[in-house]
Amino acid sequence: MLEQLMELVRENAQGAVVNNPDVPNEKNEAVIGAATESIASGIQQQLASGNAKEVLALLGGQADVSAQDNPVVGNISNNLVGTLLEKFNLDKGTAMKLASTLIPGVLGSLVSKTNDPANSSFSLDGILNSLTGGSAQGINLQGVLGKLKGGLDKDGDGDVDFNDLTSLLSNGAQQQQQGNSGGGIGGLLKNLLG
Repeated sequence: MLEQLMELVRENAQGAVVNNPDVPNEKNEAVIGAATESIASGIQQQLASGNAKEVLALLGGQADVSAQDNPVVGNISNNLVGTLLEKFNLDKGTAMKLASTLIPGVLGSLVSKTNDPANSSFSLDGILNSLTGGSAQGINLQGVLGKLKGGLDKDGDGDVDFNDLTSLLSNGAQQQQQGNSGGGIGGLLKNLLG
């Protein structure tokens, strides 16, 4: 999934990164990698924090990806701004403008591709399984977006509610983060970037 996500960032980076005179050309690929890491780790962190409803609404196309008041989009943008300030010494205004342009554009493309049945490069199942170590496997996530279906009573309380799915995804994302503490998403991106 990270390779496809990085390609999606590249497709959206022309104006915000490549043609940006404040980003040195030799840093373009590193900034694209940082944006990819911010998106993947940001979504994973939201899942780990129990914000599955917000993530599903975003990826399912039921939330506005261009709204900076969207908590998922805001956290991802803020993470990228922090990285741009720390690793690339960009000034705060440039970093904020770059993140506020690039992140909603990439997320909009991600949502569009995820919800397009003719496009197999991204799927809701694939994204969530990648970020939760397979915890979403076997769950009809598209069905969950519209209405919760049977088989999700993972907490054994006798009813099926969104808390069951949230707990399942949160635990999976936390385990994936702990299991990747030796390199995590950043380590995988280093391998992609060479």
